[in-house]
Amino acid sequence: MKSYDWELIELLLHKVQESANVSFAPREYAAELAERRQAAGQPVGGTLDHLKMLAADYERFLLEGGYIDHRPESAGGNGENFVLTERGSRLQELINSSLPANLQFRELLDEQGEAALTPEVFDELAARAARA
Repeated sequence: MKSYDWELIELLLHKVQESANVSFAPREYAAELAERRQAAGQPVGGTLDHLKMLAADYERFLLEGGYIDHRPESAGGNGENFVLTERGSRLQELINSSLPANLQFRELLDEQGEAALTPEVFDELAARAARA
């Protein structure tokens, strides 16, 4: 069963919010995360190259899954940056590591394996979380 690197996904979603007039650089953000993890004595999550490749894969997956969309030029879009969609904002909210209760949601997502971030599965889980 595949488990996602929620810390990396959370970082990518935050960087999407900050990407007006700046190109989105997932591989660069992965390197920053690797440095922070090493400084904290935490495992990097594979090699640096693996983490960079994972970040690029997540960018594609988040775009295809409707979590992010191309940033309009009127909002600082340059063809290489994004905005969060409603689904992306909900994902960011539900995996926010600053809220301990959200760790349970990450576990729930992990239980879904690779399907966790397919739009249908995520939307159902997010709806359940909203009702809880």
